[in-house]
This record gives sequence, C-alpha cells and structure tokens, in this order.
Amino acid sequence: MIRPDARICYHMNSQIDWQRSESLTAHPAASSPMGAIWRTIRGYILWSYERGSLHYDIMVTLILLFVFVSPYYINFNDKPVERNPHPTGLVVIPDQQGGLIYQIPASAITLDKGIDIRRQLLHIIEPISGAVSISRYEVSKDASGHVQSYKVWVDKE
Repeated sequence: MIRPDARICYHMNSQIDWQRSESLTAHPAASSPMGAIWRTIRGYILWSYERGSLHYDIMVTLILLFVFVSPYYINFNDKPVERNPHPTGLVVIPDQQGGLIYQIPASAITLDKGIDIRRQLLHIIEPISGAVSISRYEVSKDASGHVQSYKVWVDKE
C-alpha cells in the first residue's frame, strides 16, 4: 500500500505530496519579518490568541500594567471632591422623633450685649437646612462652667 519511492506522506487519513510544493508554500510577502509582526499585532488587536498561550499572557500582562502603572503618569482627573467642613464645626445628630439636633460650638457664637443668641444660631443653621425655626436650645457646659456648645432643636417651616 505505501510505496517508499512515491515520497507521499500519509498521516491521519490525509496525504501531502512533497513534490508539489508550489501550492503549499506561503507567499513571499507573508513570510517576511514585517508580515509576521503585523500578523502578531493584528492578533493582539482582535484578541485571537488562545487562552494559556504566550501571546495571551502578554496581552493580559500589558492590560494589567496599563491599569496599575498609568495612574502614576496620566492625570485622569478622577480625584474625590474635597469636602470643606463648616467653618463653625457644626455637628448634626438625628433625634428619636425624626428631627435633627444641631450641635454648634460655643466659639461660633458671640456673647455681646444686644446680639440675640437665637438669631445667631438660626444664622448658622439656615444655610445648611433651609428655612427652619428653633423650637428650643440647650447650653452644654464643661466641669468648670464654661460654655462648650449649644444643642439646638429645630422645626422645618
């Protein structure tokens, strides 16, 4: 069946005639080094390499390098917005009735004669919460009797 002088290779039910090589050889332009480079680049762009192959691992490595190294060299302008605290150091605490208690430090209030404390408290709270009315306020003092802060309960108007 197989003749040794025929120079035909039988492998898995297919045969290749080594004497008829003109149809089996690649074109000269495709076998040049630039052609191979462009085929490789095209394979990277089209993601045509099998998982676990060398070129697949190279593509994944390049992607990971871009993700982890590019923020050091490219300004993506994705920094979080800086939140400036209220100049008075105001603290808002929810109460049990569903309202809010505003805690204002004593340094935000001036105790001059003729200036109402309620009006000053309202002047500090309204830019934050909108139109409100003060239902009551309470003075918090330290052990020596100095005023530390004011707790203010408000009602929405």
